Amino acid sequence: MKLYNYFRSSASYRVRIALAIKGIEYEYLPVHLAKGEHRQPGYGDIAADGLVPLLELPDGTRLSQSMAIIEWLDETYPEPRLLPADALGRSRVRALAQSIACEIHPINNLRVLKYLSGVLKVDEEAKNTWYRHWVRTGLEAFERQLAQLPAAPYCFGETPTLADCCLVPQIFNARRFDTPLDGLPRTMAAFDACMALPAFARTQPSACPDAEA
Repeated sequence: MKLYNYFRSSASYRVRIALAIKGIEYEYLPVHLAKGEHRQPGYGDIAADGLVPLLELPDGTRLSQSMAIIEWLDETYPEPRLLPADALGRSRVRALAQSIACEIHPINNLRVLKYLSGVLKVDEEAKNTWYRHWVRTGLEAFERQLAQLPAAPYCFGETPTLADCCLVPQIFNARRFDTPLDGLPRTMAAFDACMALPAFARTQPSACPDAEA
């Protein structure tokens, strides 16, 4: 397999985690978003949406969108599971994952921040305030959701799930922008539990081959 991704991309990190949890080997192919490599014809020819991550299978089939990629991995390589076996459990995990992937991430990703500064001429501090506000608001909602679930070392249950694959990259990016993370005990406990596992630690941005010094 080949994974086209960017070391700081939250969505890319989600897929790297899932691949590592399942012990799947892949070729790491960097696409530098900040330099606009995703908009160049070469990448546009293989990625219809011009986004990362993109997973290319050995037969040339290409899969896009991190959540869809991870669910495909879970169905194709079912052990260890990233979604519970029961329908209610899957719904709970998907809700947690989507709270990050659909509510927090889209309004704070790189292209949105670049539009704020480049087109709307929002200054750096105002842009960062935007980021911190929406990430903090989203994580507070995430914490409330966790509080309604049984106590567990991870977001849901005794092993990492799709929800944890989404949470960890979001916390990494939140810290880059100095987002306050106090008062989120269940959220940060799940993050810490994940980072004690090799699959999360060895795929973090600073460990990627294209990581910037």
